[in-house]
Amino acid sequence: MFCWLPIVNISSAIFDCSAPDLDSCPDESLPEFAFIGRSNVGKSSLLNLLSGKLDLARVSPTPGFTKLINIFTMNRTWRLVDLPGYGFAAGARKAKFKFNHAVDDYLKHRTSLCCVFALLDSGLPPQEIDVKFVAWLARNSVPFVLVFTKTDKVTPATVQANIAAFTARISGWFEKLPAIFTCSAMAKQGREELLGVIAEAMTAIQAESAQAPQDAEIPPADLATTGRKVNARDARKRRPDLSRPW
Repeated sequence: MFCWLPIVNISSAIFDCSAPDLDSCPDESLPEFAFIGRSNVGKSSLLNLLSGKLDLARVSPTPGFTKLINIFTMNRTWRLVDLPGYGFAAGARKAKFKFNHAVDDYLKHRTSLCCVFALLDSGLPPQEIDVKFVAWLARNSVPFVLVFTKTDKVTPATVQANIAAFTARISGWFEKLPAIFTCSAMAKQGREELLGVIAEAMTAIQAESAQAPQDAEIPPADLATTGRKVNARDARKRRPDLSRPW
């Protein structure tokens, strides 16, 4: 059962950068929460809903507009990360999974990444590309939750049927299924629940940080927070929970 915490009150959202690769991302001094989905899943609209800003993420009529890793600092305490979507390779004889290499690096090696919000279209039955992406997240031990978008476009019965079908496809991979949420940017539904995930993670981080010895030796993988440049691929992630002491 999800432990509800007070919603994160977003008072400021500052654009940091559009990074072409992992090494171009900002330092890892703040916890990060990344959003990703296939083209046309409604990611930009959802990010604008969460932030309370209509123009935080550009909503384009052309699917797959996001090409870079777009990073925003929220409340000066955590980062929202808008990741490029994934798709099928055009012209392949068989449908072939195509994944942005920068996103691959980010998800595997970004030590400040706390959780990925994997977006799925609630109006569609399980799409093979989404199933493969969730399998990739599970295989690489990336912490994530599932978010079914565009619930205003279809009936509640259709939403529940598609969620049930998707969880049936992936249930054998987990002892406990990842948390599942629904949302609609148009109906402004789901904002509190998704920000609650971030609030819970932030509370856990703060609690762990308060318990950590102040004079503890900084391990090599944490040197990014000391101001010395560290190659991101050499700083392998350690995610025993969804938190890490900053």
